[in-house]
Amino acid sequence: MDIKNKKLRDDEFYKIRKEVLATWETGKEVDLDEAIAYHKSLPEHKIFSNKLNKAKKEGKTLVQPRAGVGLIENHIELLKHLQDAGEADLLPTTIDSYTRQNQYENCAEGIRREKEGMANGNFHPFLNGFPAVNHGVKGCRQVVDALDTPLQVRHGTPDARLLTEIAYAGGFTSYEGGGISYNIPYAKNIPIEQTMYDWQYVDRLTGIYEEAGVAINREPYGPLTGTLVPPCISHSVAIIEALAAAEQGVKNITVGYGQLGNQIQDVAAIRTLQELTDEYMHKFGYYDVNITTVFHQWMGGFPADEAKAFGVISWGAACAALAKATKVIVKTPHEAAGVPTKEANAQGLRCTKQLTNMLVDQVTVGSRMEHEKEVIKAETRCIMDKVIALGHGDIILGAIAAINAGVIDIPFGPAKCNAGIMLPARDNGGAVRILETGNLPFTDDLKKFHREKLEERAKAENRQVSFQMVIDDVYAISKGRLVGRPKY
Repeated sequence: MDIKNKKLRDDEFYKIRKEVLATWETGKEVDLDEAIAYHKSLPEHKIFSNKLNKAKKEGKTLVQPRAGVGLIENHIELLKHLQDAGEADLLPTTIDSYTRQNQYENCAEGIRREKEGMANGNFHPFLNGFPAVNHGVKGCRQVVDALDTPLQVRHGTPDARLLTEIAYAGGFTSYEGGGISYNIPYAKNIPIEQTMYDWQYVDRLTGIYEEAGVAINREPYGPLTGTLVPPCISHSVAIIEALAAAEQGVKNITVGYGQLGNQIQDVAAIRTLQELTDEYMHKFGYYDVNITTVFHQWMGGFPADEAKAFGVISWGAACAALAKATKVIVKTPHEAAGVPTKEANAQGLRCTKQLTNMLVDQVTVGSRMEHEKEVIKAETRCIMDKVIALGHGDIILGAIAAINAGVIDIPFGPAKCNAGIMLPARDNGGAVRILETGNLPFTDDLKKFHREKLEERAKAENRQVSFQMVIDDVYAISKGRLVGRPKY
């Protein structure tokens, strides 16, 4: 596989495209010129990047849920509720698990069963999201036309090329994912080279729409495994995927981060994510790309008690607003129970909206904040500069080499290509530090900093620094704490 960070040639792209569109029958519905014309007919308020860029300029934090169901009419009903009762600024379409694995035959069976259940008055959900590929361009446009809010596709698909074609032709104006962030946290046996190559196609298609005057937002998936991911790791992945997208012609990119729970660290993380992404984009000569940020509310275990769950949601909302994230992805009080009702989803949105409105004019500053920012920047630069060196200036080749060498190591990632030897744990104030650095290319000063912060916690808890801290921290929030303290 000949892969490097260079814009795909037209002959190469369109040769692949012919094969991609032939992988399922709805690929025949895609007409690029007609799709571009459809996008240009959309009103300004339905364009995702327009709303993001305006919010960034005004210092506001927009709210967006996760949501998706199998049948078109049910999906529209759900999203209308989140738009109207939930007051969502932006809307998702979360894709089902079969589509994520390119198992379109199973999607077809799921749609058949759900329609049969609706007709018989005995409906049971068979799909856990919206099967956009099976519904095709026409089905996607029914959703887009029915709503007044910008729509994004959220999924988790390693090979998302056909889904991208259908979604873009269907009128979606934002699309999540990337070659690293939709491989290591989601897959086990797929080579990183394969997903990096397949996502070049996604980004080049986005670039083609951009070149035709259609703005489509791209969003690398920030939280990764969502479990104690140090900011420097998620920042590095976001920057790499942003650079890869920019090379293919993408002009609107939202880089993301998953809440860790310590306010100072979380606010510092969002601010440094914006600053560092701009820094490396300019370093590689991409000056005309709009960069915005997304803060994901807590991705780990939730309390089963709804009142306590609202506490977790509110804390994430406050941190997102204080950090001035461009948008926040909202959780629901039903997280511990499974798929939320539309009413619970709307409650999470309104709760978050209340906090973001209250805190829009407030800022968080101080010496501890500035120190945390400098730590995150130093760590991220250590990783990024090593990635660049490993790739001899090519960010994709460097990323592949870095993952294989453990220079980029995502905690608890199931992929075989992931080293899995770096271990995170919380310090005594709840910030996520690094217990085992593995092959992260940190300076001795940074390694000493992490060791000392964890030793402070160990002393306070009267125990040794150990893997037990990691285990305790993973379950802490579901048990009502941030730091996994031992029971005495």
